[in-house]
Amino acid sequence: MSLITIGINHKTAPVSVREKVVFAPEQMSDALRALVRLPGLDEAAILSTCNRTELYCNLQTPQQEGEIVQWLSEYHHFDGGDLRPFIYELADIDAVRHAIRVASGLDSLVIGEPQILGQLKSAYSTAAEQGTLGKLLRRLFQHAFAAAKHVRTDTEIGSSAVSVAFAAVTLARQIFGDVAKQHALLIGAGETIELAARHLQSAGIQELTVANRTLERAELLGKQFNAKAITLSDINQVLHEADIIIASTASPVPILGKGAVERAIRQRRRKPVFMVDLAVPRDIETEVENLNDVYLYTVDDLQEVVTQNMASRQQAATQAENIIDVQTENFMGWLRAQDAVNLIRGYRDRAEIARQSVLTKARRQLAQGRPPEEVLEFLAETLTNKLTHEPTTSLHQAAREGRTELINAACELLKLPYPTNDKLP
Repeated sequence: MSLITIGINHKTAPVSVREKVVFAPEQMSDALRALVRLPGLDEAAILSTCNRTELYCNLQTPQQEGEIVQWLSEYHHFDGGDLRPFIYELADIDAVRHAIRVASGLDSLVIGEPQILGQLKSAYSTAAEQGTLGKLLRRLFQHAFAAAKHVRTDTEIGSSAVSVAFAAVTLARQIFGDVAKQHALLIGAGETIELAARHLQSAGIQELTVANRTLERAELLGKQFNAKAITLSDINQVLHEADIIIASTASPVPILGKGAVERAIRQRRRKPVFMVDLAVPRDIETEVENLNDVYLYTVDDLQEVVTQNMASRQQAATQAENIIDVQTENFMGWLRAQDAVNLIRGYRDRAEIARQSVLTKARRQLAQGRPPEEVLEFLAETLTNKLTHEPTTSLHQAAREGRTELINAACELLKLPYPTNDKLP
């Protein structure tokens, strides 16, 4: 068996290429079944996100890698070798280390991001449901999940915010404690606001409103996070309900003025509000920061936090790599042990045959009236001779041929003292 990972990610290909090899959720089941129909492919799982598409496979021979790349190209309608320059192929120990690094967030665009672990678990579940996982890949994914948990427990890789959206939500949690009980208003519907919504949802928030220039875009984002969608002109009607406000639009003029925020504060009866302006130029008038009961942060305030935290994560990543080296070797040890399973089973089967043969003869002697002590002596001596005959014959032959490496290996396997030259068999 040969463990292979074939993939394309943010390091090897631009988004214009990556987006063409994404497996949509509704495609995944059919794709897995098609993939495992390739000759010599015993197991398969597919991980597909906006930043990577990876095929994890157990092949009978490593020479079949080219067939998998060809399958991936044809499935996504690439011509010839157009996809090949962007592909990476990893085998055995490199594939194992890669899987653990991916699960731990060390191969991500943002080091230590936690979303990839959930995506990898989804890939595992889908493959398991489709019956395309066997002993090897099942063990690999479970080991990668456990190693990722080890990395997050024993390092600080995931403890600090490394995006302004994450930093904003982290600050909100520091101010309110439990943000699940708060109402958040997100102004805008771009990538930064989507990321903020994702972090808020992970923090357990229940009430979420998305305001955007076009209602259609707000509704599209709202469906993802079970949020209410409104237009920018409706903000003043809901502003007093918001405990957390995060704004990030492309508007050339502020969306929220001091007067509107003052009215909202009065309606809130001076209950504090946390505001984050991630836009450049600003979405919230600068004078708002002078109001009582308002905590206003700008993108510059958060960027300093992010820069410090990126350095912290880089240090944690170095620690994490040491953990990954150990966990990779642990898995490879298990994998190497699988190669000996058939050998061990064969050896034990042969010993069982010898035991049954001698036991049958011993029972026959007892039935003939031979004394039990004599039969026991026969059984012990005969079984010992049967079990040791071939190994001792091989050791004598190795000694005559001067094969000391085989003799030393036998000493290690049989837990015998290493012989000196005058005590060789």
